[in-house]
Amino acid sequence: MNKDLFNENQETFVSPNAKAFVVVPNLPEILSPLLAIANNVWWCWNSDAVELFRRLDRDLWEETYHNPKAMLGMIKQETLAALSEDDSFVSHMERVKGELDKYMSMNTWYHDSCSDYADMKFAYFSTEFAIHESLPIYSGGLGILSGDHLKSASDMGLPLVGVGLLYRYGYFKQYLNSDGIQQEEYNENHFELMPLELVKDKKNEPLIITIDIPKEKISARVWKLQVGRVPLYLLDTDFSKNSKEVREITGELYGGDRNMRIRQEILLGVGGVKLLKALNIDPGVIHINEGHSAFLLLEKMREYIEDEGLSQAEAFQLVQSGCVFTTHTPVPAGNEIFGADLVTRYFEPMYKKLGFSAEQFLALGSFPAKNLKMGNPSDFSMTILALKMTNKANGVSRLHATVAREMWSGIWPGLPRKEIPITHITNGIHTNTWISYEFAGLFDRYLGAAWKDEPADHTIWQRVAHIPDAELWRSHERRRERLVSFARARLKHQLKRRGLSEIMSSYADEVLDPEALTIGFARRFASYKRGNLIFKDLERIKKIITSKEHPVQIIIAGKAHPQDGVGKEIIKQIVSLANDPELKYKVVFLEDYDMNVAHYLVQGADIWLNNPLRPEEASGTSGMKAAVNGALNFSVLDGWWCEGYNGDNGWTIGSIDEYSDREYQDEVESKAIYDTLEKEIVPLFYARGIDGIPRGWTKKMKMSMQTLGPVFNTNRMIEEYAKKFYITSALSHEKLKKNKFEAAKKKAQWLINVRNNWKDVHVVKVEDNINGEISVFGDMSVTARVYIGSLNPEDVSVQIFSGFINSKQVVSSQETYEMRLVSKEGNDFIFEGKVFADKVGRCGYTVRILPQCGGEVQYISELIKWQ
Repeated sequence: MNKDLFNENQETFVSPNAKAFVVVPNLPEILSPLLAIANNVWWCWNSDAVELFRRLDRDLWEETYHNPKAMLGMIKQETLAALSEDDSFVSHMERVKGELDKYMSMNTWYHDSCSDYADMKFAYFSTEFAIHESLPIYSGGLGILSGDHLKSASDMGLPLVGVGLLYRYGYFKQYLNSDGIQQEEYNENHFELMPLELVKDKKNEPLIITIDIPKEKISARVWKLQVGRVPLYLLDTDFSKNSKEVREITGELYGGDRNMRIRQEILLGVGGVKLLKALNIDPGVIHINEGHSAFLLLEKMREYIEDEGLSQAEAFQLVQSGCVFTTHTPVPAGNEIFGADLVTRYFEPMYKKLGFSAEQFLALGSFPAKNLKMGNPSDFSMTILALKMTNKANGVSRLHATVAREMWSGIWPGLPRKEIPITHITNGIHTNTWISYEFAGLFDRYLGAAWKDEPADHTIWQRVAHIPDAELWRSHERRRERLVSFARARLKHQLKRRGLSEIMSSYADEVLDPEALTIGFARRFASYKRGNLIFKDLERIKKIITSKEHPVQIIIAGKAHPQDGVGKEIIKQIVSLANDPELKYKVVFLEDYDMNVAHYLVQGADIWLNNPLRPEEASGTSGMKAAVNGALNFSVLDGWWCEGYNGDNGWTIGSIDEYSDREYQDEVESKAIYDTLEKEIVPLFYARGIDGIPRGWTKKMKMSMQTLGPVFNTNRMIEEYAKKFYITSALSHEKLKKNKFEAAKKKAQWLINVRNNWKDVHVVKVEDNINGEISVFGDMSVTARVYIGSLNPEDVSVQIFSGFINSKQVVSSQETYEMRLVSKEGNDFIFEGKVFADKVGRCGYTVRILPQCGGEVQYISELIKWQ
């Protein structure tokens, strides 16, 4: 299998004894700023910097897949000499270098808004980061989100460091054979040709992180990628010090068997914590982005126990207070699990150091009885480990948080769904990364330059209304034309690769119409995303697509996981349909979906189609990227679209109804797609004025950008994480660490005491002053007699839990009211409180007891007592 980056036909020869050395660019002194710019990927979201590197050599720019560092090493010396004499180019370079220097030194949102916390540091762990197409160490949505997270953290001055893995072969490159079956190819990443710096120790030797695993030792080098102001540290095991098996750990993203996956996640979690320690970075909070890195929680516990002499309970409190977690998918397969035997084999030395028995250790990641549909009793869930050992957790949209609370409710038995401690922070996009050059120009003229620095400012986005319809439409048409041109060229390359002759592949030059309504669909080809739903009724979609008066076309892209046979079959079906004589010029499947392909699609499509099975799409972000580029979303009400759709800024597919019959659901929702296309979307797109402008369509485009642009961006998202998760958690963590961990020790002892005595806690008797009815807006008094054994009253929170109540005693529209201690009678404590009747109807209440520490209610698994 060929793994060369640039030349697929280059012959290779294996020479085990060859000595390796690195050749570095040799730039004229006047052009030395080019290397400084290339080594900070800030350039990839600065259009002026991108144009600077394109000017170097446009052919080489494409040949290196838009990689400035590689370009500088490959460009001819005579070209560099000529550029050094080109005053225009030198001036352009100096301007960009000045912009970078200004960016790195200017005040930021965090400096201005969070100056009291200037000394804090935060760490962000993710198994993949998508920064740019020239750094192919990502797969899809999780990586895109992680990359955008770092970029906005940089823009906003958040004191963040990223931690991940550097994959030698990354994720696979996709190509289709002549039968339309997906094939996978892994190309080697040449780290020396990427904007990476090998981190050195005090002796100027490569910094090596070591991890002991059974019968072996993992050694990892560390590379730094500078993402604007944010350093991203990446661990790499592919070097000569390691055995072949260890070198392969950072070979492929999501590759290998379960043994390989657990090794990767040990390296990311355990190795990542060791890396931060080696760099003297002590983050106040660690953000676990999906469960892959959750083993870091165990390594942090080990640090506190061995380095600080703390007990297991004390270390647990400190780790929990300083870590937060984001879960990204409601799909069971997306939540990493390992067999108990495998986890035990790798972690037996660790859990013994932590003072756990095998049973206690496995319980940290075991599935509660209620959640066995998610996994087997013997499975160890990384999501459960993260939920149990962090102090805050979130889903990535409001609906996803609701689904996640239901999914993982077994961890908190007895706690109402609404109160399960999983909140939501909805995903966003890094607007500057995804906006087209044409629309950026429009925004500069009509929104003002501030849109780049303050993309979450609603007042700025309201100025979209000032963009003349004609300018908006012409800019969008240019992007559609670019998309069609790109799709034609890529399709031709695909056909030739499959063995078609120049003549037989020449039809690619004529596919698609640059003026036709263009639907974009691009995402991972998992079965729940239903990539072929639009083709459910083939005759009906053919009728829509082949209309001579109002033509419609579809451009599709996406990869299936190498082991996902169903996803591959869907791709094969679509490719077969694209070869249908009636659809051949109207439906195109683009191979090897990556960030570059995504840019063309989200910037050039008119409609962005999204039809997952609700509620399995946790968030989705491709529709957000399309929206800021003027495309209109046409989506199932799932993920982010539940929050984004307002009735005037796009279209929905179907309703929020749930179906037990998948085939029936597909039939209903595919029909909804056809109906909306025929009755609303197509007529609106082709309703042109005398000047050729579809003013109804441009009105909807503006509404979409005005309402979605300021909300669904990672600047807003970062601000939420900073204020709701990072700073509050860091303050709590710091409080526990003060005075030689005094507060941590007290809280640990408090929890031990509460757990030991909770079995005795119960509600003895409840009385009230109501006799059947109460007037709305009135109140009633409730008295509760409770027994708390040897606990103190300040150890518990006694609450009234009320709301509407149905015939099955199910309480909805829930409210809680804190009760106050009024007296002690014998061994019982008397608490009083009031219920306020602000709703009309059949209501009810009950009393419950929860643990409380330092005046804060604690939601702890199994520690809740109901009346």
